[in-house]
Amino acid sequence: MTVTAIIQARMGSTRLPGKILKEVNDKPLLAYQLERLAHSKCIDKIVIATTVNQKDDVIVEFCENNDVEYYRGSENDVLSRYYEAAEQFGGETIVRLTSDCPLIDPEIVDQAIQHFIDNDFDYVSNAIEPTYPRGLDVEVFTKESFKKVYEEATLPRDREHVTAYYYTTKDFEISSIKNNIDYSKHRWTVDTMEDFHLIKLIIENLYINNPLFTLEDIIELLRKHPEWCEINSHIEQKKI
Repeated sequence: MTVTAIIQARMGSTRLPGKILKEVNDKPLLAYQLERLAHSKCIDKIVIATTVNQKDDVIVEFCENNDVEYYRGSENDVLSRYYEAAEQFGGETIVRLTSDCPLIDPEIVDQAIQHFIDNDFDYVSNAIEPTYPRGLDVEVFTKESFKKVYEEATLPRDREHVTAYYYTTKDFEISSIKNNIDYSKHRWTVDTMEDFHLIKLIIENLYINNPLFTLEDIIELLRKHPEWCEINSHIEQKKI
């Protein structure tokens, strides 16, 4: 069973344009994410799904310079872009990730994939009932079921958010993964400058000694610096 991770990425962002290529220690956030995902034991291939918009040429340049496969599709119909990328590069199993999650934990990604493989689900996610920090989100689904989503989902919400159709209809067997401890109050995604400041602090303090730092390593760091959690605590996640 081939597992393909597809990361949707674009330079346009209403709150923080160009966020995914913002640098910490002279290294783009997207490079940190790809480096961490390379340690996954379950992922066979990683693909960037970006847009045909000219401003995303810089993402293509990044991919070409770093030997990362990519696909360019619609900027607004994200579902079609994602489906076309899956058709071109995907195996039987697709892992959906977003490029604003530079601290993604490959162990958590692998746990989700393994749970999916060991059971007979169409869709598995750790974000439906949040217990993990925002920014460690992972979704896993079959390429076969995704074809059904692509063909049947018509609402603008579903075309923009790619996988919403899985959990807003009753047509699929889905499973929600929960952490033993609820860390959902933490926000480790990058959508605002405040988010970036927090991520920058985390990377600067952990990466030099342990590039593959884990969820628990970050939690321990924040226990030592609880005031850091206030940096972006007021930021609200965009609603579907």
